[in-house]
Formats: sequence, structure tokens, C-alpha cells
Amino acid sequence: MAEATAGPLFELRGVEKRFGAVHALRGVDFEVRAGEVVALVGDNGAGKSTLVGVMSGTVPCDAGRITFGGRAVALRAPQDASALGVATVYQDLALCDELDIVANLFLGRELGRPAGPLGRLDEVAMEVRARELLDRLSVSVPSTRARVGGLSGGQRQSIAVARSMMGEPKVVLLDEPTAALGVAQTRQVLDLIRRLRSQGLGVVVISHNLADVFSVSDRIVVLRLGRRVATFETKSARDVDVVGAITGATEAGVALAGRGAA
Repeated sequence: MAEATAGPLFELRGVEKRFGAVHALRGVDFEVRAGEVVALVGDNGAGKSTLVGVMSGTVPCDAGRITFGGRAVALRAPQDASALGVATVYQDLALCDELDIVANLFLGRELGRPAGPLGRLDEVAMEVRARELLDRLSVSVPSTRARVGGLSGGQRQSIAVARSMMGEPKVVLLDEPTAALGVAQTRQVLDLIRRLRSQGLGVVVISHNLADVFSVSDRIVVLRLGRRVATFETKSARDVDVVGAITGATEAGVALAGRGAA
């Protein structure tokens, strides 16, 4: 497994975001290193989706500093994030069920070859590259020409992740990658996340499933009401402490203890 580098690959400091009267992010810090899986957790409304939107370039922040590879960057659009090497796999996957795996992987970036004034698709080259990518990620499918709509949930999620790898990203953001999957399909996706880490990528996993979070992550970052309230090293964390940070019970307990000591 690739070891996480000492310094952050992708780092946000003091990020602020408002939507009218709603203060969605309040001075949030976040970082992910190469070869590391960071889980981002929190209740609904904690700010997870907004923070992922900032990292993916779909939600410009109002204030804060963002660096990538130690260099200050501006993320004003998804193209800015893609150009840096940040890929996002959303929960809806955005796959075309009626197309096969090769067509889904190359959708919008098809390979062509000269053939008359208009040229034609190079199906052979695309199939070879698709097979190489799936083999590198150890993604098991019946055929690269199988229709995506006929695949299992785990296979569909794996194809969505594989498609994000077509641009050779350095950081992958995964939004609820195991939602609505069975046990075997969940194991398949978690194994894929571990392979991304072993290949030196920084991986951010947004999930409500703490069992999956503890299974695959190196660190757990907790958001609550737009603030980063806790960070845990997964190998030494307890689920009760993570839940306490998510719900605010930990903060309430600390405040109560403080009043008792006064």
C-alpha cells in the first residue's frame, strides 16, 4: 500500500460559504494526502455536500484558501478542479444504462481514427484501453461490452469510479459510494477504494455508514452545523466518540463537565 505523504496534497483553510441567510460552512479546514482515505461524516445539514461542492468546483467559496500540491489555486468551476486532477463520483453515478461499459467510460472523450471527411470511432482502441483500466483497478465485469443497465449495483459503482480515472486524477471524491448496496457489493466497492489508495491517490469518502467508514478510512473528519468539530485517526477511534461528535453529544458533555467544575 502506498504510504500517505507528509504534507497535504489537497488542502482547504478557513473556507466560508453562505446561501442567503444560511451559513453553510464556517471557517472549515480540510486536507487529504496522497495515498490516504479520508472519511467526511456528519448529519444532514452539517455541510458535507457544500464542502464537496467547493472541492469539486461546483460551489465557489466566499472566503478561505485552497492549495493543491502546495500551490494556491482558485476553484470557480468544475473544469478548474478537473484540470488540477480532482475527480468526483456523485451518488446518482450519471451512467447511461442503455450503453455498454466501453461507451460509458469514453462518453464525451471518444477516440477516433481517420476515415473519410468525418472519421469514425476507434472501437478497438477504446475497448483495449477500457480493459486495461478495469484490470488495473481489478474491476470484475462479464464483458466490456455488457450493457451498464444490466450490471449489479456494485459493478455500476465500480464503472463510475473507473470512468473518473480516465483523466488520471490525483484526488477522487466519492459521494455515498456504498448507499443501497448489499453486503457483497459493498465489499466490492470498499476493495476498489483500497486499490485507489494503494495506487497513491488521495480519496475522500462521504458516507453515513460508519461501518464502511471504519473499514476503509485512515482518518475521519466530522462536520457539524457547518463547522469541523472533530478529527479521528481511524485505527484508534471508537464509534461512540465519532457518533458523539456527529450528534453534538460530545460537546454537550464537555460543556456540562465544565459547569460542574465551576
